[in-house]
Amino acid sequence: MKKNVGTVDGLIRVILAIITIFLFYNKILTDSLFMIIAVILLLTSLTGFCPLYSLLGLKTKHEAPKEPARS
Repeated sequence: MKKNVGTVDGLIRVILAIITIFLFYNKILTDSLFMIIAVILLLTSLTGFCPLYSLLGLKTKHEAPKEPARS
């Protein structure tokens, strides 16, 4: 599992999950599907891996440039 979720993407996922949980807790959203989505958003942000991104070949995590080997 190579990380494919970047910092900003992960932060947005956490914020959306918190908002969804808040709305569900206050009975503004009543369908359990919203809680499942919130849990998925939290898990993908904490692990840094999104299976859907992997299937689509997307990634928001930018890797640091490799330094040339020193001799």
